Amino acid sequence: MTIHYLDSADDPRVSDYTRLTDVHLRKLREPAEGMYIAESSRVLRRALAAGHQPRSFFLAEKWLGDLDDVFQAHPDVPVFVGKAALLEEITGFHLHRGAMAAMQRPAPVPLPGLLAGARRVAVLEDIVDHTNVGAIFRSAAALDIDAVLVSPRCGDPLYRRSVRVSMGTVFQVPWARLDSWPQDLQVLKDQGFTVAALELTEDAQDVDAVAARNPEKLALVLGTEGAGMSAETLAAVDLAVKIPMRSGVDSLNVAAASAVAFWELRARDQDAARQGLPVRQPSPHRL
Repeated sequence: MTIHYLDSADDPRVSDYTRLTDVHLRKLREPAEGMYIAESSRVLRRALAAGHQPRSFFLAEKWLGDLDDVFQAHPDVPVFVGKAALLEEITGFHLHRGAMAAMQRPAPVPLPGLLAGARRVAVLEDIVDHTNVGAIFRSAAALDIDAVLVSPRCGDPLYRRSVRVSMGTVFQVPWARLDSWPQDLQVLKDQGFTVAALELTEDAQDVDAVAARNPEKLALVLGTEGAGMSAETLAAVDLAVKIPMRSGVDSLNVAAASAVAFWELRARDQDAARQGLPVRQPSPHRL
């Protein structure tokens, strides 16, 4: 492996790691340059396990031993090492999670291929908080969501905060960014999905009632924080779904709500298959 010891924050070789706290800059720069940042040793390893290719590694010297196997597996990838104060000057924050890596952003997955074989899909409309995006992906990975689609203005699932909050599970769930919103919801309908909005409307159905019908294919749309779902999106979906709340509480955080809905709306025969039980056939009654 090739180790480079840094002595200047202006070293052009580590430009991938500069101004990591500038959210606006990084949201523009990283997709344009075809890269993203994997922050922490655990996330870094999960990115590599998913087949993503590293551009470089960036860490304090004390972490070299912990990642020796990673460096040996990628001998042509440079390893940049520096003192904590210098690394903080470069990135804009103190590195206390082991190491970072600048990774090549994987090629986008075409939407038809993403939906092939999928039964449960999450769709994120304009969710801009990267913590919520990461938390939703973590729930999606745990609770049998086959794919995630994000609207054009939604936060980047590969932004470092999203990746970190997801604990790297963003690498496990296939996802794609839609081009036309909400027009692309028609693609889901054409593929046989019932499209449901998780939104409190006058005609919203209780989530357990929808779950009892066990639809064969279901796409669940989650709206942005605060403002909720747009009128155009509500007009485009097939139905609205709500999580019943105790009196005096009107809603959950979108990430928490997603976990409840993902679990309740899971394809029930997937549960049976995991336990070796007879597979329940989907209800003949459409939503």
